[in-house]
Formats: sequence, C-alpha cells, structure tokens
Amino acid sequence: MAEWRIPTRVGTLAVRVVGDGPPAVLWHSLFVDDRSWGRVERELALDRRLVLITGPGHGTSSDPGRRYSLDDCAVAAAEILDALEIDEPVDWIGNAWGGHVGVVFAATWPDRCRTLITFGAPIQGYGVREQVVFRVMLAAYRVVGMVGFLSRGIRDTLLAARTRADDREAVDLVLEGLRAMDRRRLSNAMHSISLGRPDLAPRLPAIACPTVFVTGSDHAEWSAGQAEAASRLLVAGSSLVVADTAYLTPLEAPSETIRIVRDRWRVDGEHPRSG
Repeated sequence: MAEWRIPTRVGTLAVRVVGDGPPAVLWHSLFVDDRSWGRVERELALDRRLVLITGPGHGTSSDPGRRYSLDDCAVAAAEILDALEIDEPVDWIGNAWGGHVGVVFAATWPDRCRTLITFGAPIQGYGVREQVVFRVMLAAYRVVGMVGFLSRGIRDTLLAARTRADDREAVDLVLEGLRAMDRRRLSNAMHSISLGRPDLAPRLPAIACPTVFVTGSDHAEWSAGQAEAASRLLVAGSSLVVADTAYLTPLEAPSETIRIVRDRWRVDGEHPRSG
C-alpha cells in the first residue's frame, strides 16, 4: 500500500493506493472517510489497483477554504490520476458523494471512465423540504458542533435500521468519524456538496461507460423507482436495490457490494481472481 497527499483544486487530498491490476477509483460518502471502504477493499484489491480518495474536509484531507462544486471534485480526481501517472480508463466506485463525483467525472471525460458504479447517490438535487431541513442542521452544527442529537440524526439517516441494531462496528465508525471531523471543513463540505448539489440528470446522456445505480431499500431519498428511471437516461445503464441498507451499502452489506462490483467487472470482460 502506498499513501499520498496530493495538491488539487479542492485542497491537498489524502490518497491510498492498494492492490494491482487495472485502476479503480473509490470516493466515499459525505460524513465518513476512506475507512468506510474497509470491509470491501481487500477483496476488490485482488482484482484492481484501488485509488482510494479522501474528499476535502474529511479524514486528513484539507479543503480549499472556499465553496467548491462537484465539478471541482471531478477535476481534483483527474489531477490525482495525473499525479499518479494513470492515463488509462478507470473503474469508478462512488458512495453517495463519491457517486455524484463519478457521474460528473464520467460525463466530463468519457474516455477516462471504463465503468461506473454508484451506491446511494441520488441524481436529483435537494427539494425545498430537504433544503430547509439540511439548512437547519447545518446552522445548528456551526453553533454547537457534532453534539449527540446531530450525530444520532446523521447516523440514523446514513445507516439502515437493521445495521443500527445489529452492527455496532459500523455504527461506531460513523459516530467516531463525525466527532473527529474539523467543524469548519465539514461545514464547508455540507454546504458545498449537499446544499450545492445540482440535478445531475442532464449529465447522464453524456456518460458512455456501463453504469450501475445501486440504492438501499432504506434510502429515503433514492428509491428503486428513481434509480431505475435515472438508469434509462444512460447509454448503458442499470439499477439494483440492496435490502436492509441505506446510504452506506459498502459498509452495511460488504459481501453484496463485492458481488455487485465483480459482476459488473466480469460482464465488462475482466475475470476477477478468487480471494
């Protein structure tokens, strides 16, 4: 494993490179960092050279000290690939925020994206109600920090009920990550990425690579019907639902995540090695 800190448009980002083979980019969800891939990365690294990017304001990554967009994040990913001298197309796996960045990346540079799999990444922007709720939460966080009711609310949104009841390790990873985050940087990420998220549907026809939209059965913002409808806007799209998961399917259902990813890679002509 190699670890890097790479200057980009959105700050100096922490990057880990694990495994061998064709390159694959992994970008996590808002509110967690690259540790949220911990249950799947060992297996996936048997088949790919994983480039795990920690987004701005999360983990040990800095941020640009200003608002930034999904387009800025996609440019940052391209800058990281350039710094690592990766010029061949990548397999992109994105969770929520990382899925949104992947959509923009694949639409902007179709020749640089070989496949795209998103987990828990709604294509539509926030509606009025979601905007109001999120603004209230963001205002409270800026004043009081990640106190109990805020961290519990985010936990209950990110994780399905079964995960919260039966998977203490996943719950602790989310809560400990939230408490450790820098308040200014996370506030900036919340404003830039959630409140600033546009409707990505107009981008979808520009994506040329095979794409899978995965959602969880407990994902309140991204239903199976919405994922299927969005997939029909793609040149080569499909959608899947994973039971008893919400936003963080790779953390909540690692075996199913590995199966979905390997099935997509296998269909595209690569035959994973058994681990």
